[in-house]
Amino acid sequence: MGHGPQEPAALHLSARVSLFLASLLLAAPASAAGVTVRGTDILLDGRPFIANGAAGRDRLVELKGIGGGVIRTYGDEPGEILDAAQRAGLKVIVGFWLEHPRRGFDYANRAAVDAQLTALQHMVERYRTHPALLMWGLGNEVETELTPAQAEAVWPAIEQASKLVKSLDPNHPTMAVLADVGQDKVVALKRAAPSVDVLGLNAYGDSLLSIVPRARAQGWSGPIVITEMGAVGQWTAPRTPWGVAIEPTSTEKADRMQRYLAVLKGQKVAALPFLWGQKQEVTPTWHSLFVPSGEYTETVQVMAEAFGGALPDARNHAPRILSLRFQGPASFEKRSSTSVTLGATDPDGDPLKVEWQVMAETTARSVGGDLEPVPPVIRDAVHEPSLTGAKIYGLEPGQYRLFVTVRDGRGAAATGNLPFEVR
Repeated sequence: MGHGPQEPAALHLSARVSLFLASLLLAAPASAAGVTVRGTDILLDGRPFIANGAAGRDRLVELKGIGGGVIRTYGDEPGEILDAAQRAGLKVIVGFWLEHPRRGFDYANRAAVDAQLTALQHMVERYRTHPALLMWGLGNEVETELTPAQAEAVWPAIEQASKLVKSLDPNHPTMAVLADVGQDKVVALKRAAPSVDVLGLNAYGDSLLSIVPRARAQGWSGPIVITEMGAVGQWTAPRTPWGVAIEPTSTEKADRMQRYLAVLKGQKVAALPFLWGQKQEVTPTWHSLFVPSGEYTETVQVMAEAFGGALPDARNHAPRILSLRFQGPASFEKRSSTSVTLGATDPDGDPLKVEWQVMAETTARSVGGDLEPVPPVIRDAVHEPSLTGAKIYGLEPGQYRLFVTVRDGRGAAATGNLPFEVR
């Protein structure tokens, strides 16, 4: 830093001290914004703040561009994303991963619990003054796969974590994240973890139409953030006769998400669609708002409309899949074959490119978003690929999916897949 002009000799000592203190304030890094809770509102610097955004880690400038204000993390070291969010003009819900009993963690094991709390303490002490910090997200669906009796150990653990955070950082709210509301999850959280400020709810499909009033009916009177949302969860999706979940096309997902986001906007409840990025969960496309090659899907366009932002090319609209279906059987013998027809369109009239691909059906049975390996691509399984369809034959017995990606050449894509089996 450079030096200022020479001080007059007659400058009083008190004035010098005042100037010195002021210079320290100017030289100090920006401090965290004041975040408080009042009624059902989250207040940022005293003003109501709707924490719309997404769950993810990357593409923060694009998230800001579509009108998002928040990125939510799950428990990784947050320093890098906090800095990136600050540069992008976003706030961060910094997640801390409270380990799950379903994964073998025992909340009766004092040493294990103390180690978890020590890690939380170190995270809070390190990042509590970061200017991009919005609030602390404590856990993610810690109660998953537990009976109400088994979950009784979880709620006091959330309270212990919340009280620790508030003792270290009184300037940012704490939030607990549940998998929907169940019959009485919110009641249990409210009873056993009264220091939690914000209720985070992960919800999918038509549950989103009633999630907020159901949480209020269980007694939650504070702010609610929909910390994950999607068109449908694989646990409620229709299934094939051989038992695998059927994924909607990206067009069907976008149409549903448009409705859900409109409902939440009317309730003045923040929405964080999942996932702002790409991952394998059942398929590489089920929860991904971007395709593996990087293009955005139509749901991102829907988010921009709901959040009041715009895509980098505001004139571009994502392709739409009008139909994707088998013309032959979805279950056929090895020596036989089947065919698929595709109907796709582009609202802007852009020329479309279509990619067909067969992948083995996943054998992973993960819960709660646990990591899954990406199934292998089966080469030489798609025949006569075109803009309107393809044929499938020459496969060994097993379960597969035929994927189609429709690209407009301007950064957007539509996706769909059809599960099938070879006997």
